[in-house]
Amino acid sequence: MAEISIGGSCLCGHVRFELSSAPLFACHCHCQSCQRASGAPFVTWATFARDGFDIRTGTITEHQSSDGVQRGHCAICGTTLTYAQDRRPGEIDIAVTSLDEPSLIQPQAHIWVEDKAAWLTINDGLPQYRTTVTAGD
Repeated sequence: MAEISIGGSCLCGHVRFELSSAPLFACHCHCQSCQRASGAPFVTWATFARDGFDIRTGTITEHQSSDGVQRGHCAICGTTLTYAQDRRPGEIDIAVTSLDEPSLIQPQAHIWVEDKAAWLTINDGLPQYRTTVTAGD
């Protein structure tokens, strides 16, 4: 398998990170927790193997946003960077817009559509899930 290197950072540049594996999945999440954490109608996440995520500089501050969920952001500027669930210990979600080249990631679905902003119309043709994607979907 070819080596891969995907870089990213927060808004102020305090946090720099590298990803050394290809994304496992990518989606637009419309859950209320993502909306409140980001101040946006949804967050686009890409899931990577946790062991391929390396913080090169800076500090990510984490907080538990719900049972079994840790959200990470820059300790200086507050940029949303990571999302991790106890149910998926070998994976970490990275905010796609924190990547140096976010256009390399192609989202595959919309999740938690039951929480989406009423004024938002989804018409990109991607699958939509009322809550989340489950095994076999």
